[in-house]
Amino acid sequence: MKIDKSLTMLAERALSEWLLEGARLEPINIWENVVFRVNKDGQTYVLRIHRSWYHTLEELNSELVWTAALREYGLNVPEPLLTKDGQGYITKCLPGSDETRNIGVLKWVEGNILGDVIKPDSKDLNKVCDYFEQLGSIAAVIHNQSAVWNVPAGFTRHAFDVEGLVGDTPFWGPFWVLPQLLPQQRDLLEKARKIIGETLAAYGKSPDTYSMIHADLHMGNLVVGRKGIHVIDFDDAGFGWHQYELAVALHSYRDHPKFEMIVKAFFNGYRKDRALDAESIALLPLFLLVRTLVNLSWIQQRPELGQEREIPAMIEEACKEVDRFLAA
Repeated sequence: MKIDKSLTMLAERALSEWLLEGARLEPINIWENVVFRVNKDGQTYVLRIHRSWYHTLEELNSELVWTAALREYGLNVPEPLLTKDGQGYITKCLPGSDETRNIGVLKWVEGNILGDVIKPDSKDLNKVCDYFEQLGSIAAVIHNQSAVWNVPAGFTRHAFDVEGLVGDTPFWGPFWVLPQLLPQQRDLLEKARKIIGETLAAYGKSPDTYSMIHADLHMGNLVVGRKGIHVIDFDDAGFGWHQYELAVALHSYRDHPKFEMIVKAFFNGYRKDRALDAESIALLPLFLLVRTLVNLSWIQQRPELGQEREIPAMIEEACKEVDRFLAA
């Protein structure tokens, strides 16, 4: 895995803040945040160099506040290793640059990424449904905690509300003005945007359905270990509708021939820990569409990932999905 030398140097220089001097660094991910596995004296950790533009230090510290509350509630979520000064993050300049990066360290959890255990085209339906039932339960427990959680003073995090999804300045950018859009496609996505915005504004933000959510609860962010399923990567966590959480979890499987059975298993797991009313279920197709649409601008914002060439095909599929949604 190739990684910019300055980032490796930055990671090496940061280790002393956690008393990890001389640890062995192994890059394991350069997708958005740069992530290293850190090995020292038989212990393993995860060092993350965060993107400079995505979250402020206050927002990152707020993430730790919420994950601590979730852990206290009984959820299997990341645990930070604090610096020698008791901090969750440090801020350092990239070598040879004025650009600063926030850096944090988490305790390593051994296991397999669930997305590697089961694939969206998996034929083992029993296995798929079993994991989705477990995932539904995890989502419910997250919402149980956040729905009644007293957000502490100074807590700062983005929102996947009407403005954050389809407003004038959405969190991941305006999907309806992408340069790859044809005029007819642009008109269709504008129509979808209007309907989504009006529907969600009318639905409102009851604490029963709108609170802190993980917002990226898919199979790639779940680790199957000895203690069950461990939820990782709270980088996108923010305030949002619970149905968006459900849609994110199910989105990659929406073309599975047994998708209805997967949804049923997921809802069964959710209902074991939290009620799910008919109105919430009825809004799931809208939130599945929302996830499709915001993914367009998510990729457009990240040309360094090399996926920009896929956007025209994604737009075409998104327009088909809008057509099906409007027809229904």
